[in-house]
Amino acid sequence: MDIQKKETIVVKRTIDDLIQTATTYDIKKLDIIYHDNLNVIMIDVDDNLNTANKDTFKAIFKSKKEAGEPSMNTWAKYHKIDVNDNKAHVLLSRKNNLSGINQILLLSIDLIFEDNRWQVIREVIFLRPDLER
Repeated sequence: MDIQKKETIVVKRTIDDLIQTATTYDIKKLDIIYHDNLNVIMIDVDDNLNTANKDTFKAIFKSKKEAGEPSMNTWAKYHKIDVNDNKAHVLLSRKNNLSGINQILLLSIDLIFEDNRWQVIREVIFLRPDLER
């Protein structure tokens, strides 16, 4: 197996870990997966734009954990994974209720390989209603 294919598998595993970690509100592990310079951009169907840094985004999951909310849906559909040296990009769809409403999330996630691990440095999230629920 060539190095590109191996790194693609490792990046996918990192995103799988991120999904499991975020949906179970594991703040300590999120702190490892998210880069210190994390930038999250969320756009909803009404064109409302919200941004968050690492601490702000982790606080969303922390509040869900403290409220005793059940784990979120782990469903994911990968559309594309690209790896180029120490940078990677993942395009995927997810189903969950991060904002309190059942939605489909289209995610564009950028990762960087630093400190001997892949870290999420940017997430662009487009929210749309999940009409199947």
